[in-house]
Amino acid sequence: MKARYIILLVVSALVLIIDQVTKLYIDKSMALHSSIPVIQNFFSITYLRNKGAAFGILANSAFRLPFFILISVVAVIVIVVALGKLREEQKFAAISLSLIFSGALGNLIDRVRLGEVIDFLDAHWYHHHWPAFNVADSAICVGVFLLALDMLLEEKRNKAKSE
Repeated sequence: MKARYIILLVVSALVLIIDQVTKLYIDKSMALHSSIPVIQNFFSITYLRNKGAAFGILANSAFRLPFFILISVVAVIVIVVALGKLREEQKFAAISLSLIFSGALGNLIDRVRLGEVIDFLDAHWYHHHWPAFNVADSAICVGVFLLALDMLLEEKRNKAKSE
C-alpha cells in the first residue's frame, strides 16, 4: 500500500476517533448550552449544536442538510483523487489532505446521524465569542493551513530547481 494511503488511514482514524469520542462525551455529560470555563474569560467547553456551516451560515435553510451532505461527500471524493495524484515524497501534503478529509468526514457523520454538528470548543475574550467549533473543524483548519504552507514550499522548491 502506498505511503499516502497509509497516512490517510492513520490520520483519519486518529482524528475521527478523537472527534467522535469527544462529541459523544459532550452530548452525554453536558446539557445543551451549558458551559464549563477552562481559562477564565478566554476558553470554555460549551455544548452547542450547529445546523449550519461556519458562523451558522444556512442554519435555517430548507435545503441545508442535503447541501452540506453533498458538499462533504464531494470534498471527500476530491481529496481521495488529489491524494492519488501526489508524488510519493509529498508526505506533508498527504498529511494535510488527510486532516481535511477526516474533518469533513467527522462533521458528515454528525450531519447524517443528527442532522446537525456538535460544537463545544468555545474561544472568547470576555463576552466576545468566536463561533464554537469541534475537533473536526480544527482538523480542517490545520489541514488547510498546512496545505497552503506546503504549496508555498513546493513552489519555492520548484523555483530553486529551475534556477
